[in-house]
Amino acid sequence: MYCCKVTTLKSPPNLPHSKQRRMSVSFSHFSIPFSESSIASSISLSTGAANNFQLLRGSCLVLHGGASDLYQRFRGLKLRILKRLNRRQHVPANDLKRIRNQDKDQPENPSRNDEQISEAASTIPLSNGSTEDHTRTTSQPKKSTLPPLVQTNSSNLNVDDNHERPSLCIAVIGATGELAKNKIFPALFALYYSGFLPENVGIFGYSRKDLTDEDLRSLIASTLTCRIDHQQNCGDKMDAFLSRTYYLNGGYDNKEGMSKLNSRMEQIEAGYPASRIFYLSVPHEALPDVASSLADNAQTKKGWNRIIIEKPFGFDAVSSQLFTKSLLSKFEEKQIYRIDHLLGRNLIENLTVLRFSNLVFEPLWSRTYIRNVQVILSEDLSMPLGRYFDGYGVIRDIVHSHILQTIALLAMEPPISLDGEDIRNEKVKVLRSIRNLEPSDVILGQYKATSGDKVDVSLSSRTPTFFAAALCIDNARWDGVPFMIKAGVGLIKHRVEIRIQFNSVPGNLYRERIGHNTDLATNELILRDEPDEAILVKINNKIPGLGLNLDASELNLLYKDKYNVEVPDSYEHLLLDVIDGDNHLFLRSDELAAAWNILTPVLQWIDQNNIAPELYELGGRGPVGSYYLWAKHGVWWADD
Repeated sequence: MYCCKVTTLKSPPNLPHSKQRRMSVSFSHFSIPFSESSIASSISLSTGAANNFQLLRGSCLVLHGGASDLYQRFRGLKLRILKRLNRRQHVPANDLKRIRNQDKDQPENPSRNDEQISEAASTIPLSNGSTEDHTRTTSQPKKSTLPPLVQTNSSNLNVDDNHERPSLCIAVIGATGELAKNKIFPALFALYYSGFLPENVGIFGYSRKDLTDEDLRSLIASTLTCRIDHQQNCGDKMDAFLSRTYYLNGGYDNKEGMSKLNSRMEQIEAGYPASRIFYLSVPHEALPDVASSLADNAQTKKGWNRIIIEKPFGFDAVSSQLFTKSLLSKFEEKQIYRIDHLLGRNLIENLTVLRFSNLVFEPLWSRTYIRNVQVILSEDLSMPLGRYFDGYGVIRDIVHSHILQTIALLAMEPPISLDGEDIRNEKVKVLRSIRNLEPSDVILGQYKATSGDKVDVSLSSRTPTFFAAALCIDNARWDGVPFMIKAGVGLIKHRVEIRIQFNSVPGNLYRERIGHNTDLATNELILRDEPDEAILVKINNKIPGLGLNLDASELNLLYKDKYNVEVPDSYEHLLLDVIDGDNHLFLRSDELAAAWNILTPVLQWIDQNNIAPELYELGGRGPVGSYYLWAKHGVWWADD
């Protein structure tokens, strides 16, 4: 238990009553002045604060708790008091969110020194614009050990007196690979340029190549671009970002390499607290050793640690389970972010917004009104395949994470809040409710390529490049509604969309006008990501004129016409979520296992029966069998 002396400062009698008596509490890194009349209300802003801070008689502020967690409690009190006093220096809501997320990730026993906590001090403006200085009486100044907040350009909150010391460090493991050069580093610079990274961030590249800091900077400089919608100070920002980028040759011993990385990061951090993010952009066979070595040798004890892992997440249920077990033996679940860049698209983020914030959609979201749901992802010849695709195929690469996660977000029950864990709790319920796939409800395909085609022709004879299936969700909301999947590469066009087809109107008075093909008159909600992002609603409408002729028309919201902004890359979106601690678009371990349970029977059937995929023309529409599958479930196939 700690006690802070509350002193009463007397003022000349000619001052206004509100300024005649002021009280000041000085503790830890902060010195917070406030009026005597507001002290009780400021301290008792919440039940949690009241339990940890008590104002006793004799002008003594008593703070309950040990030194290890005292900082976080006092930090929360500081924010509440600053909000209550209406400080001129406003703290944006995004910064408050980041503060809360950082607090959740603080280690249980942070390495703080009681003496440093009790001797630290600062100056905070009063609500009337004046300041009151409180300095230490010790002759030897000591650096603060309080973790600085993540800063953005939109905030004037100064949390780190030393601009050069990073409050956040990001290490890209596998920094010389194509993914790192073309996606990760450009996304990090875009966030830095737009003000979503601290000005003093530290970026570290790690690989086995013998390079210098300057070599890495030259390697990635050509891939960095500035926003189209605001290119002010682009060159200066790029130079500042590159100057904070460092390289380390990790060699072939990951344990030794991670120890070197830790030493280099500590050298840049110079003893100041800083949180760390590790992006593991390495071959999947190397992941277990890299992750284990990182956990043992490169984590900081002066902030939170988070790791990012790229898909696919295992080859099958057994390998995935073993890797998950290995990860959880070294990291907590909240530290692990399994990233799928397709889930960072605006279409996916907009699913919950459309459904839960629009009364026009929410009452219709069930088997009562919805006839079928189609999730379509087709990639044309311009989309290169990853090195790992051969052997993994479209099922493990695209269906397991992107398609099933899209269905989970689309079909889940309303979460109790927008907190990441609450959303993931509802997603996993949907995945566990999906019936195991039957071979009769699955179509496999593989494109036919020749040496003249500019695509990977080294695929094995059983590597599927196309997958179509009919999923059933066995719960009260979706019983009997087929969820049709179509995912393939090497098709006629690039297309990513969700089509929700509604039931026909019972006893439709205009049936004779519509004709026999009632499918063409079905209401549809189309959520399109590619080729042009849009939201379309297909309705039946009377054609203008003297006759009574009906037409299926589209009400459309085309994003490029409505919003004159540049759409961020999906890696930017997901990396910012990692920094903010927002994990709702990242697979949790139980979600991962539930997804494998859905697909494992099909994968075993393919392997045990040596099933060969149906061939289709490269640049075509996919296997013919997929059309029959759609017809079998009474689904009208949308024209490509």
